[in-house]
Amino acid sequence: MASYAWVLEVRPGYEEEYKTRHDEIWPEMTEALQKAGLRNYNIFRHGLTLFGYFECDDLPALQKAIAADPVNKRWGEWMAPIMKVETDPATSFPYLLPQQFHMD
Repeated sequence: MASYAWVLEVRPGYEEEYKTRHDEIWPEMTEALQKAGLRNYNIFRHGLTLFGYFECDDLPALQKAIAADPVNKRWGEWMAPIMKVETDPATSFPYLLPQQFHMD
């Protein structure tokens, strides 16, 4: 299983709201992510910077499934006012970070 990461930002003043929304994440959202093939998904915050880490077997299939999912679309619209999100136009997915080092 391959691992991937992204970096996004919370808008200033929305740090607690971001945390609350994820503490109360919609069950249908987590189901959509799991159904798309996302595993071991973690989001960390440092100041306004969000660092997301996840694993999946088939990244192109995951990106396609997430982009087409209506629940994900609603979630994105709900989160848009409190986040700065840059997505890759080719995948409709956040830009992924190139891996620099790996140790097992």
